[in-house]
Amino acid sequence: MPDSQPQPPPPPSSSPGPADPSSLLLCGARLTDGRTVDVRLSGGRIEAVGTAGSLAAGGTRACGARVDLGGYLLLPAPAEPHAHADTALSADAEGPVSYEPQDVQRRATEAALLQLGHGATAVRAHVRVGDVQGLGALAAVLQARRALRGLAELTTVAMPRVLTGVAGADGLAVLRDAVKMGASVVGGRPDLDPDPTGYVEAVLEVASEHGCPVDLHTDASDPARLARLAAMAGGLRPGVTLSPCGDLGRLPSQVASRTADQLAAAGVAVVCLPQGGCGGVDRRGAAPVRLLRAAGVRVAAGSGALRDVSNPVGRGDPLEAAFLLASRYGLSPEEAYDTVSGSARAVLGLPEVRVEAGFPAELLAVRGDRLAGALSLAYSRVVVHQGRVMARTSAVREFCSSAASVELGLPRQGRGQLS
Repeated sequence: MPDSQPQPPPPPSSSPGPADPSSLLLCGARLTDGRTVDVRLSGGRIEAVGTAGSLAAGGTRACGARVDLGGYLLLPAPAEPHAHADTALSADAEGPVSYEPQDVQRRATEAALLQLGHGATAVRAHVRVGDVQGLGALAAVLQARRALRGLAELTTVAMPRVLTGVAGADGLAVLRDAVKMGASVVGGRPDLDPDPTGYVEAVLEVASEHGCPVDLHTDASDPARLARLAAMAGGLRPGVTLSPCGDLGRLPSQVASRTADQLAAAGVAVVCLPQGGCGGVDRRGAAPVRLLRAAGVRVAAGSGALRDVSNPVGRGDPLEAAFLLASRYGLSPEEAYDTVSGSARAVLGLPEVRVEAGFPAELLAVRGDRLAGALSLAYSRVVVHQGRVMARTSAVREFCSSAASVELGLPRQGRGQLS
């Protein structure tokens, strides 16, 4: 079920009028059901979807701009539910990672724009608070969020290290201060605390005080600990998310199935990281996605580390995460794409998106005519956020002319000719 219902589109005007500068017409896009359509956007929402050519003649409301999407597949935009903005793009740094505010803000901004270019119009970034960096890294990421307003949605998860005992008193105070500063989600890694259950209790208490979602890192290696977490999390709204849960698949099958049932009953979502680990976990390997989905757990997929010490070649590309879930973990292309789009948006508390009138205009156009092909060769992309084109990526492939390609009539891209 969507977290919030789409609003119906505004009624059409009774007579043609001048072009609406805020509207946008996407022409000739292909949908996953095989239809080729025009899609009119206005006021940040999808206003109309019609047969190709039916909306292009002006009709009751002329459009201010048009984008030709012939040859593209139009999809609900992905969202990124698990990023690390404070350490992103730091793998090549000499010496320790710099937490100077200007460096963190620059990296966070560049990372969010890179992910936007891939199609992610919303990003949830986990940011460490406390210890040496205090609240400086969080303040820098929040500044990046303000600078990105209108381009992409960046939300932050405050991640303290220790929350129990004498050492945890400072961490708990920092966590509360982080929420007051603007962190919209509370999280962290209970596995690192001397009292993991106490850590979870502290996080849930702060979340309950402020009405915040919870997003916790865990390897999920201890089923008893997960059972206690599920029991404590049940009923908490707006919800609890765990990631990446890579060790859950290493448990005996009966134990893993029972744990999945407990998470489903408590309404706990899981974000897996098929592209690799992140700074919050030490091991690699994705969660048992099919087992979790079969139990009724909402499963989303994130990118994890983006070129930092945890994964120096991370791409931050949601479509690569979907590709890996389809190629390695047995999901259909449709199921895999849902983990980075519909389910990812639900985990982030965002409204559902469909390519239908009345839904938010958060869209991704990928060159191709089938979802499987788009996940395999997702080179050229057009990204729409709040009804406006925010990013374009164009890839041109050229081949040297050959008799075989001419004789067989093979498709060929390219503006020139290779010699």
